[in-house]
Amino acid sequence: MDILYLVFGVLIFLTVVLLVEGAYLAWNASRGPEAKRIARRLRLMSAGTGSADDVSILKTRMLSQTPAVERFLLQVPRVKHVDRLLEQSGLNWSVAEFLGLTLLACFGGAIVALWFGLAPLFVLIVAVAVGALPIAYVVNAKGKRIVRIEQMLPEAMDTIARALRAGHAFPTAVKMVGDEMSDPIGGEFRTVFDEVNYGVSMHTALLNLAARVPVTDLRYFVIAVLIQRETGGNLAELLDNISAIIRQRLKLFGQIRVLSTEGRLSAWILTLLPICVALAMNFVNPGFIKVLWTDPLGLKLVAGAVLLAIFGIFWMWRIVKIRV
Repeated sequence: MDILYLVFGVLIFLTVVLLVEGAYLAWNASRGPEAKRIARRLRLMSAGTGSADDVSILKTRMLSQTPAVERFLLQVPRVKHVDRLLEQSGLNWSVAEFLGLTLLACFGGAIVALWFGLAPLFVLIVAVAVGALPIAYVVNAKGKRIVRIEQMLPEAMDTIARALRAGHAFPTAVKMVGDEMSDPIGGEFRTVFDEVNYGVSMHTALLNLAARVPVTDLRYFVIAVLIQRETGGNLAELLDNISAIIRQRLKLFGQIRVLSTEGRLSAWILTLLPICVALAMNFVNPGFIKVLWTDPLGLKLVAGAVLLAIFGIFWMWRIVKIRV
């Protein structure tokens, strides 16, 4: 019995040590000195870094086709963040169309929930869940587009490096990437060349590229080009080195993604299993599960289960999300 107590105490000690170590590593990765140093270096990539003369000749995105709605949306705080999200997703949606679709989805979800006779709390939950579908679709489209850009970026850098070795100027090399490569990266580099062609400085055009495309590797490319334009050096060799590093990182990320497939599959199963079981029980015996939204204690249990499920989903997502 004494040995069991000793083993139990050692396990508790190891658990506490690992929890403290994990908390420290998580803090250091997001708030530590190295993370702050990188954040300071990338802060210059934020939008609005150009001068007033540069910005005045840039194309302005419309938030709505209706002038009255446009004026109203311009008064909404942080509406530019929504517009930037739509721009990064590659979807041809305006902010007004996106907000209208979200409100329509919320209203439709509430109508369906009321038609099934659900309690007001469940009506609200269904409305919010259905209303979040357009947001999830836009975020998913943005993620796919960013992944596609990351995969095409090494080839774009190699193209620019080859063009520089052949004697072309950097703007001409950017134009070659825009002409020879497909979207989405081809369209982004065509935009850079068009901005320079219309009078925007290369410095501002590259900063606008980094603001439109939130990819860390692309920001490293922009920083390298801007430093080289100020200090000089062999830009072609520098781009070759960055391209090789990106390829190695993508290869390592692919290996990690394969190794974490089991964890992601388990997360999906554990997330969907309670919902599927509840729907099956409601279909087989509606009176058995109806007490969950007709009895006050049942509502409390459902609320607690939802909160625990959200915490579990977040925890599993953090476990399988490995940064490379």
